[in-house]
Amino acid sequence: MSELQDNILAVLKDGGFHSGEVLGSALGVSRTAVWKQLQKMQNMGLPLESIKGSGYRLAQGFELLSAADISAQLKAACPRHIDVFHSLNSTNTFAREQATSRDYAGSVVFAEQQTSGRGRRGTEWLSPFGASIYMSVLWDFEQGAQALEGLSLAVGVAVRRALLDLGLADVSLKWPNDIYVRGKKLGGILLEMVGDPEGHCSVVIGVGINVSMPLATGLNIDQPWTDLDSESFSPISRNRLAAQLIDQIFILLADFETAGFSAYRDEWESADALNGLHCAIITPRETTSGVVLGVDNGGAVRLRLADGSIQRFIGGELSLRLAK
Repeated sequence: MSELQDNILAVLKDGGFHSGEVLGSALGVSRTAVWKQLQKMQNMGLPLESIKGSGYRLAQGFELLSAADISAQLKAACPRHIDVFHSLNSTNTFAREQATSRDYAGSVVFAEQQTSGRGRRGTEWLSPFGASIYMSVLWDFEQGAQALEGLSLAVGVAVRRALLDLGLADVSLKWPNDIYVRGKKLGGILLEMVGDPEGHCSVVIGVGINVSMPLATGLNIDQPWTDLDSESFSPISRNRLAAQLIDQIFILLADFETAGFSAYRDEWESADALNGLHCAIITPRETTSGVVLGVDNGGAVRLRLADGSIQRFIGGELSLRLAK
């Protein structure tokens, strides 16, 4: 977002109508300049309403994220920083860039829009403005990569807890990092490690949750998906959701290095979307089919193959899908 667009949004966030002339006068630019920026903002997906003679406003019910509102709703966590940006290339990228500073560990960053959002295996994470939660947490660990086995699955447990607390039902987890509701993808998790794999390191924990996904954007998603607007009986505040996610993730992170994934394994398996189903593990080189038998204490998925043997799979380049 440009500085002018940021300034226009700062005025419009009160929910009232503002004419182009009033906006231009307040911001020191022409009405034409305001109109051009409003058109660009609509093209970004910002839900603007206009009425002749009254001006422009953000659509009723649209809620911008606010660090102050999020902080006020926290019950357990005390993040060092909560940063909210209108636009970033990626919240994970921003958090990773802060990893060299110990002052940012234990902090959270949100963006209303990501211009280069990423999922696992380099896939694009579609990130329309204000339609979802795009967040990353930066956390320091002292025992290296081995102590972090199963962390992405445990974060899934924390995200599921937050969603259940908000009244959602039928929330399940798909190995290794997807959040499902009624068999459709609601969100995902992406972990990235920075530093010494044998000692002190930082982990960036990215979480994306669909809240109010525009149908036009949804057409570009290559799997069944859903959002909170479709699954909840009443609208869920994005600021409240953000606070719930922070609380649950921070509770998890506070003891994960000591407790490990084994402390969360039973809860994860109770929500496993694919347990007992015939699935395929897909790697860049081969596909292996079998019946899913849950996960082990290291977070590896276990498959019973056709010959009766049991094989475990773990790694960032794997994909688990229902077998055709």
